[in-house]
Amino acid sequence: MLDRAVGSMTEFKQIVGRGTRVHEDTKKFFFTLIDFRGATSHFADPDFDGDPVQIYEPDEDVPIAPPDDAPATGDDGVTVAPEPGDDETIVDQPGLPLPPGGPIQKIYVDGVDARIIAERVEYLDENGRLVTESLRDFTKAALRKRFASLDEFLKRWKSAERKQAIVEELEAEGLALDVIADELGKNLDPFDLICHVAFDRKPLTRRERAENVKKRDVFAKYGTQARTVLDALLEKYRDEGVLNLDDANVLRVTPFTTMGSVVQLIRAFGGREGFEKAVHEMQDALYQETA
Repeated sequence: MLDRAVGSMTEFKQIVGRGTRVHEDTKKFFFTLIDFRGATSHFADPDFDGDPVQIYEPDEDVPIAPPDDAPATGDDGVTVAPEPGDDETIVDQPGLPLPPGGPIQKIYVDGVDARIIAERVEYLDENGRLVTESLRDFTKAALRKRFASLDEFLKRWKSAERKQAIVEELEAEGLALDVIADELGKNLDPFDLICHVAFDRKPLTRRERAENVKKRDVFAKYGTQARTVLDALLEKYRDEGVLNLDDANVLRVTPFTTMGSVVQLIRAFGGREGFEKAVHEMQDALYQETA
């Protein structure tokens, strides 16, 4: 959604580019751009990206979304997307089969599968010069601007009650850690991604961190039911990378629903405060080896 004038073509491309990112896990294959300031007039500039694939200007009583079977006219200024069979380029078409052998990112162009072997990031520096660098170098530089040293990052991570809040702050600044995680191809926690990419620290996988907690027998002081809950939370972290484990709503899904009601499970810790304290202790133990 645009609510300010965007005079720079480069800035406009960067803004729109964020929306064009495909995210298969959440079935995001398209986006809607709402413009209150006329910034989308840049689309009419022939230097933007060639002629538009489709222009659709609905009347007042016509649905905003263009119909899939809109006829091609061409004479009245309305151009529709080509029908199947024309020279149409399809990127990340939903429904096509994924390649075997793991979650390797693939795209499809005219039905032919391809793989991304390298990515580059382009941006303007403080002097207005165009900088092109690898995704990893760009992420490293951006993280080092955000956290001046490893000690500063460790203090911030340790003091944050919600670790996910740090990840969300980085995403708001345009640093999506899941993208660099895909490039590295490792099952890493955001904590290890930042330490590894920004400060060249050897990372541990989530499985390794979870196993280290089990070896230290961190849950020995709790009762049987509380230990069972903490073990399941640790497994959830290992398999899914969940950071907000102290949110009691996590107890409303499997496997916790088979252990008892939310009230019963929290009561095993002496109440909500005890539950949150136990989870925070578990999180501290997860990051103890590096921190």
